[in-house]
Amino acid sequence: MAIGRRQFITAIGGAAAWPLASLAQQPAMPVIGLVDGGSPEGSVPQTAAFRKGLGETGYADGKNVTVEEHHLSGQYDRLPALMADLVKRQVAVIATPGSNPATLAAKAATATIPIAFGVGQDPVALGLVASLARPGGNATGINFFVQEVVAKRLRLLHDLVPKAVRVAVLVNPTNATSAEATLRAVREAAAIIGLQIVTLNAATSGEIDAVFAHFVSERPDALFVAPDAFFNSQRGQFADLTARNRIPATYDNGGFVAAGGLMNYGTDIPDMFRQVGIYAGTILKGTKPADLPVLQPIKFQFVLNLKTAQALGIVVPSVLLATADEVIE
Repeated sequence: MAIGRRQFITAIGGAAAWPLASLAQQPAMPVIGLVDGGSPEGSVPQTAAFRKGLGETGYADGKNVTVEEHHLSGQYDRLPALMADLVKRQVAVIATPGSNPATLAAKAATATIPIAFGVGQDPVALGLVASLARPGGNATGINFFVQEVVAKRLRLLHDLVPKAVRVAVLVNPTNATSAEATLRAVREAAAIIGLQIVTLNAATSGEIDAVFAHFVSERPDALFVAPDAFFNSQRGQFADLTARNRIPATYDNGGFVAAGGLMNYGTDIPDMFRQVGIYAGTILKGTKPADLPVLQPIKFQFVLNLKTAQALGIVVPSVLLATADEVIE
């Protein structure tokens, strides 16, 4: 029997109505905008740690949440436009582990979308929260102490290389709040120890190369690399350049030392990313950032690469070997 045009459309519409209605009932997965100051390749361990923490709260990327990674590769000038886009699309959470600039940009962009941060400076002083115990707004996270350990890092470098007097401090000028705080703390500590400080700037991979090329004519005795998410993603580059130029260097986290760097003193950065992931998941479950206290680390790591020390001709004092939390041989 022939089917009329009206009947045909009705039949097709009826067949398609059920799956379309079913699809309409499926809630869209929440989106987390994960903003990192480093490069995509160099940030893999940290973003994996973030996902691990998220998983501890029952969320898995692609299953019940979408994690959108945005890697700045040190281009912090991209932040205003990026944050404006995340806010316009009303993502569920903006996560900014390990980046002061990204956290400040997120806070400036929205007072309503939850922000899970990881910052190396006092978040109260940065204007992110009202207090550590009661954040009181739309942001909370981890204060992982990088400025507070600057003096300890410099002292350990001096103990390891006691003949070093002229120390170059490498900062990223585009990460202004961190650079300024680091330089202030380094100068104060250097005055007590009796070290001469030379400030150097780099914001790109090419500028890092240029800094080391300059060492041919103006060579420091040692290098102090300031905490910065972009620097952290260039761990391999720093390991290669310090080895090639035979310059002892100190860093803020163990990832540099695992890549071949000489030493670090600081908190566990991947674990900080994991904690921010836990907070992001907790917020997705309905807890308000205002009710989640800002966490602070209780453990600091002193890691030494003995193989690198030997290659640089450094004899590591036994007391430093004894106090190191980890020695890479």
